Amino acid sequence: MTNSTAPVRFLPAAGRPATAWRNGGGVTREVAGDPAGSGPDDFRWRVSLADVASAGPFSAFPGVDRVITVVEGPGMALTVDGTEHLVDAPFRPFAFSGDAATDCRLLGGPLVDFNVMTRRGRATADLVLAEHPGPVDVPVGATVLLVCLSGTATLDGAPLARYDAALLTAPAAHALRPEGVTAVVTFRDAPPI
Repeated sequence: MTNSTAPVRFLPAAGRPATAWRNGGGVTREVAGDPAGSGPDDFRWRVSLADVASAGPFSAFPGVDRVITVVEGPGMALTVDGTEHLVDAPFRPFAFSGDAATDCRLLGGPLVDFNVMTRRGRATADLVLAEHPGPVDVPVGATVLLVCLSGTATLDGAPLARYDAALLTAPAAHALRPEGVTAVVTFRDAPPI
């Protein structure tokens, strides 16, 4: 059952500002973050799409867990603390620590990647890539972010174009109908240590 009266905040891709990386190797467009308006050093969680134009080192994010997913382009090889990992297939998430020394080698040209970052000890993220219609349940105490990564989608009948997003902040069931791939990211408070 769909509860379309629950709070949904639509976040269109159009007009999202591009911000240069700390190391100058590309630009990123923040989709959403918590708390709202937080910067790279004080977010609890952050989701962005990045244009990677050239090879080089990734910026360090101490205390942050990262998941990166190629959504456009031929992919990359990431060397994380001296070990190379091929991130060369679209829509295959790769998790690594923001503490790690990470270097990127492009495998054939520029690419776009989808980034999910959580501050360790403050938040966790569960990433599912949805390709089939189904319910999206927002658990009590959680926030769910949907991002249409390819094709189009509808959420409770409302359209999402490529890279559009929707932020769900109240417990409810919603109907997602992707015509492509839509990221469903569920954020929760990190368990006490």
